[in-house]
Amino acid sequence: MLLPTLAVVLGLVLLVWSAEKFIDGAAATSRWLGLSPLLIGMLIIGFGTSAPEMMVSVLAALDGNPGLAVGNAYGSNIANIGLILGLVALVAPLSVHSSVISKEMPILMLVMLATGLMLLDGFVARWEAVCLLLALVVFIVVSIVRSRNQPEDALVAEVAETLDSKPMSRGKAIM
Repeated sequence: MLLPTLAVVLGLVLLVWSAEKFIDGAAATSRWLGLSPLLIGMLIIGFGTSAPEMMVSVLAALDGNPGLAVGNAYGSNIANIGLILGLVALVAPLSVHSSVISKEMPILMLVMLATGLMLLDGFVARWEAVCLLLALVVFIVVSIVRSRNQPEDALVAEVAETLDSKPMSRGKAIM
């Protein structure tokens, strides 16, 4: 009983340490690329933390279990938005200083509505999947262009101040 408990505790410590390094590296990468930390959070950290769910969904779909794939996607989003965001807000109140809500929330609502309409018949066709993937690519491109062309806001300045206190080389940030 002692060895499994020690393995779990050691695993949690390693997870916390590696998550901290991952976030510091992503923030430093955003600085090196001249992109908004919010954009890097959406892209690198978002895709990085969603990789296991994507793999499970792909494997489930290939095994002929599309319900498991869809349930995994929705369950993951519910847990990330409701559980994780809620717990973080309990620990430290979240304040959004930038125009994230006015720019991103309508897009989120539109994608949720479109996905809901696609699922009304209980089936997501290939053309619908292609539409969703194209929408993701367009969103990423528009976000990158918008991030490079907008002046820094209070949130970006706050993150830049934090990054200045933890300088990191480009190679170490990417690693």
